[in-house]
Amino acid sequence: MSRPSRTFFTADTHFGHANIIRYTKRPFETVAEMDATLVSNWNATVGPDDDVWHLGDVAHGTQRAEAILPRLNGRKHLIWGNHDSEAVQTLPGWASSQAYAELRLDGRRVVLFHYPIAEWNGFWHDALHFYGHVHDRFTPTSLSCDVGVDVWDYRPVAFNDVVETLSGLAPPARPA
Repeated sequence: MSRPSRTFFTADTHFGHANIIRYTKRPFETVAEMDATLVSNWNATVGPDDDVWHLGDVAHGTQRAEAILPRLNGRKHLIWGNHDSEAVQTLPGWASSQAYAELRLDGRRVVLFHYPIAEWNGFWHDALHFYGHVHDRFTPTSLSCDVGVDVWDYRPVAFNDVVETLSGLAPPARPA
């Protein structure tokens, strides 16, 4: 019996990017080790019928993205990051590819963008905002967080796991 499909989020995989190991203090000796771990973790987490929203910065170069993308489970959707060239954005492995997206999951609006936004569509109505780019350098709130691999044990994170984690956090500061 197969399990129902789920929705996952990730960002900032930076496949093939040697400097990201040092920059973010990732626990890998080599790019090959990092890439193998990221692919293995992804495929151990995501099933073939799951949706994965990648919030940008997929790989260091189009060729690396083109080589890795078919090896990753799930229907993959891209939100463009600052390291994603037009060639990466238009690779045939994406189920969708766009700069920004809004989803409705379990009755909640979820705003997806590569960069953290101070105030997003639905902010005043408890909409969630998921982002990447900052490599675990921003403090999450009860409504927003970094879904990048540097935060979530180098693997995509399920929507329900993000919501559960955020539920125990302080709300975002709201202007008077």
